[in-house]
Amino acid sequence: MSRDEWVRETTIRAIERYNRYRAPEAVAELLEVSGTEVRILFRGTFCKTCGINDWVEDFKYELEDLGVEAELVDILEPVNPEEEFRIGVFRVNRRFL
Repeated sequence: MSRDEWVRETTIRAIERYNRYRAPEAVAELLEVSGTEVRILFRGTFCKTCGINDWVEDFKYELEDLGVEAELVDILEPVNPEEEFRIGVFRVNRRFL
């Protein structure tokens, strides 16, 4: 399996785990895989008192639970503050298990 395939498959597994435990408040969807960088769309009602960006940051822990070293590179916010979504940009560095 190529590295790109591995990154995509691992990210999809992490999304499934994330959605299992966080939906419907937050739902993740894969937007793009480019090398070791992945972009994930997060939609939902979110818990506003927790902070919307915390829901995005939690995705890193799903990757780590699958044995992946990952970092959150950026959180892209909507232009219209009334829209309830974020795009998380993550870098999948390597397997550590």
